[in-house]
Amino acid sequence: MASDSPKQRWSTAEEEIMKATYRALLRHGYADLSISRITDELDKSKAAIYYHYDTKDDLLVAFLEFAVDRFEETIETETGDEPPEDIEHVIEKLLPLQPDEEQRQLQAVLVGLRSQAVTNEVFREQFTQIDERLAATVRNIVERGIEDGTFRDVDPSRVAEHILATVNGAMYGRVTTDRKSAAAAARVSLASYIDSELRRRS
Repeated sequence: MASDSPKQRWSTAEEEIMKATYRALLRHGYADLSISRITDELDKSKAAIYYHYDTKDDLLVAFLEFAVDRFEETIETETGDEPPEDIEHVIEKLLPLQPDEEQRQLQAVLVGLRSQAVTNEVFREQFTQIDERLAATVRNIVERGIEDGTFRDVDPSRVAEHILATVNGAMYGRVTTDRKSAAAAARVSLASYIDSELRRRS
């Protein structure tokens, strides 16, 4: 796909396939996902999918890219000129304090897909790009806060990697264990970290 802006890089047909893939993943999970089940959600023939993607993994790699594009669009729309609020908003989007059922299912899907990156080089490459893009989103907010004097003069990359690592770890714990309070504790810890590491003291 061309490297235009996210809104330009996906055709209408591709967007429909991505949305159908999302619905199929929520319904069946990665393990039971198939082109046939995506086709059921799309209400079109398999040929409509195979015209764009050769295999299920090709489609899922594209889906991950689509998901991050949409996340970045949302963040760009919903954040503004207040870096402290913006960084908290990004964290809430990545690790909701009280996720609804769809958010829980989506996190389970993402953890399932990421597990494939252990042995699948294509998935590893995609998740590398995803983490780099998410870290860049946080880093840019920190840089804005430093520039406008809201945040202390810290290393934006180090802060971004710490936040991303904490979010990822808490998400995996939420999906793969029954430690129900662990994610909330991680959120409290992150808030404390941001307050002590970033906020200027008068």
